Amino acid sequence: MRVAIAGAGLAGLSCAKYLTDAGHTPIVLESRDVLGGLVAAWKDSDGDWYETGLHAFFGAYPNMLQLLKELGIEDRLQWKEHTLIFNQPDKPGTLSRFDVPDIPSPFNVIASILRNKDMLTWEQKIRFAVGLLPAVVRGQKYVEDMDKYSFLEWLKRQGVDERVTSDVFIAACKALTFINPDEVSATILLTALNRFLQERYGSKIAFLDGSPTERLCSPIVDYITERGGEVRLNAPLKEILLNTDGTVKGYLIRGLNGAEDEVITADVYVSAMSVDPLKVMLPKPWKLMEFFQKLEGLEGVPVINLHLWFDRKLTEIDHLLFSRSPLLSVYADMSNTCREYANPNRSMLELVLAPAKDWIAKSDEEIVAATLAELEKLFPNHFGGDNPATLLKSHVVKTPRSVYKATPGRQQYRPAQVTPIANFYLAGSYTMQRYLGSMEGAVLSGKLTAQAISEALPVANSSNLQTLTRPPATNAATA
Repeated sequence: MRVAIAGAGLAGLSCAKYLTDAGHTPIVLESRDVLGGLVAAWKDSDGDWYETGLHAFFGAYPNMLQLLKELGIEDRLQWKEHTLIFNQPDKPGTLSRFDVPDIPSPFNVIASILRNKDMLTWEQKIRFAVGLLPAVVRGQKYVEDMDKYSFLEWLKRQGVDERVTSDVFIAACKALTFINPDEVSATILLTALNRFLQERYGSKIAFLDGSPTERLCSPIVDYITERGGEVRLNAPLKEILLNTDGTVKGYLIRGLNGAEDEVITADVYVSAMSVDPLKVMLPKPWKLMEFFQKLEGLEGVPVINLHLWFDRKLTEIDHLLFSRSPLLSVYADMSNTCREYANPNRSMLELVLAPAKDWIAKSDEEIVAATLAELEKLFPNHFGGDNPATLLKSHVVKTPRSVYKATPGRQQYRPAQVTPIANFYLAGSYTMQRYLGSMEGAVLSGKLTAQAISEALPVANSSNLQTLTRPPATNAATA
């Protein structure tokens, strides 16, 4: 069976991969000239990579880890020491660590919190632990019910000290969702915390050894095409064509550079676009349906990713760092963390600016200048004195609409992968699945979509359907 998929991000590519496993023939159509969607990357004229985001992989990403294993590329993840590292704004240049011992969960995470002496008092630790008990003991149903509260509201209801919010969770919220605790749904953070507490290596972090486009997306494309599928770049969807009964007749692809438009036909169609462009592309008859009207309750959050190259090493730390800056979310020196970006003499910092809503319209120059002012606080030894570090070049990547904005009440608007249109399905991290808008959520959504299609229209004598339903394994310990 032929399946046309609009979008070559992780959701579309993973959907296509699992469809090929089930014996179907996917054709993936990407509007841009680059793979990856929200994990896309480009090379500049110097041969240096710059990316859409700072992409960290967690041990609590079982579907992503299973995908890498099935592709035979799990060795491309460079696992870091099992710790979370935070800057201390009141002590410039000083870091606070939550070192996670190699003991069973949840005792490993609890031990890391208890052993940290920089950020929380004993009273705060106890209040925090007591406050988290309902989420751990009462399970996912309780976590889902907390979507009516912001995470800050939930913490206050649990009697957790407000300083815990400022010291730990502002950084965590900005890193995971690009918004602050007073905006983000409690469900999102509680889901992440549950994964970290329930999985021994859930909070362990890895980086790819190169760009996501080459080291992650290209192998998926190779896997698909070797099995008869197709992936086309520069194939922007212009219109979803309908039959008289409202089902999809074809995808109209806009011709580029003077070429004529083209109609792609298939047995089944999938949108693996982000929710914002999907809303624009919906046919008028569909916009009257309650299922698709709910999508109006979702919108992407703006994100800005920066790459700054310096004339010297600013740090030797090989890890993700939580900046605890009012402007910045997380950052890493990619010359330390990523094998392909390695440089023993110079730093290349990759930083996420969040929340970005007040900055997305500003010039690159303004954004870089504001970021450098924050770096003076993070690296006082390198930006003070008579010989400050020199910025050699920079790239600013703006994504006006990234993952869906996970504010309270959004869960009810997240659609299923199966739509009321018989031959039309959805994939994307905004669709309903157990993870937030993330790489893991995108991969899982693609897998769920492929599973739904295969269950509705199975291929005769296919022995590969178990691939879609077998629980994914995870093992970050051996990294």
